[in-house]
Amino acid sequence: MTTPYQQQGAAPAVPPQAPPQPPGPGPAVGGYASPLPVHRTHLGGALASEWTKIRTVRSTMWTLGIMFTLVVGVGFLTALGLNSSDTAQMPLLAGGLFGLMLGQICIITLGVLVITSEYSTGMIRTTLTASPPRSRVLAAKAIVFFLLSFVMTTAATGLTALINSSMLSGKPAMEYAEIPKESISGGEVVASGSEWLGATVGAGLYVALLGLLSLAVGAMLRHSAGAITTMLGVVLLPLLLALFMVTESLESVRDKLIEYSPLNGLASLYRIPMDGGDGTGWDLLWVLAGVTAAALVGAFALLEKRDV
Repeated sequence: MTTPYQQQGAAPAVPPQAPPQPPGPGPAVGGYASPLPVHRTHLGGALASEWTKIRTVRSTMWTLGIMFTLVVGVGFLTALGLNSSDTAQMPLLAGGLFGLMLGQICIITLGVLVITSEYSTGMIRTTLTASPPRSRVLAAKAIVFFLLSFVMTTAATGLTALINSSMLSGKPAMEYAEIPKESISGGEVVASGSEWLGATVGAGLYVALLGLLSLAVGAMLRHSAGAITTMLGVVLLPLLLALFMVTESLESVRDKLIEYSPLNGLASLYRIPMDGGDGTGWDLLWVLAGVTAAALVGAFALLEKRDV
């Protein structure tokens, strides 16, 4: 049986052609090309995303604003009180410690919220869908937060150091005050270059590392209240325990708790160590850096292993 086309000598049928593709820069997938540009994801994109997140949420503005106010405000009030005395009772820049002891709590809180807030709202699922390599997400959060907290804390400590220096310089050292010899020149209290470095950059780096440690703890616990409580225990508990170790048998333990407590490391950078030694705080800063690095390794491992 022949078809009408065969009877008439018609040409064979042309095979059907694929439908025309819409123009666009994206590659065709399943017969469709996206009109939007398609780029390979990388760390730079993750950094830009985390920077947008951290600078557009209210918690960042509030915590950093309160931190700056506490550090500078309490530092100014401390300098005002010390200025009423005719002699200097402590190193020139030491007054900046007391505001920073309060301000560091704000950095610790923000470090926890940078990661745990996404778990509490479920936004972490969207984040990891947009950037499937989980380690890249955590690395971007850590880099952006560390740089932001370091810059803000150093700016606050630097301004506080300038206030203390302008208000207290030129005062003679009190006779029995525990002031390092290198901080006294011609009978007057002065601040050397190493003291300026410790009270500004060193203190900013120390608090930023505490905040980064808080971020790592938050990534491991995935719970805001639990992570903040844990970090407050890390900062405050060593000194609180040492206060109750009054027996001679616990003297060595008490001394070690005080020596390696985070608050003593911060105080040593201001040349007023709580253990009565003559440390500058930089050795304890490197200890904190090691502990923070270990915590980050644990956070990366758990993030890759656990479900969201």
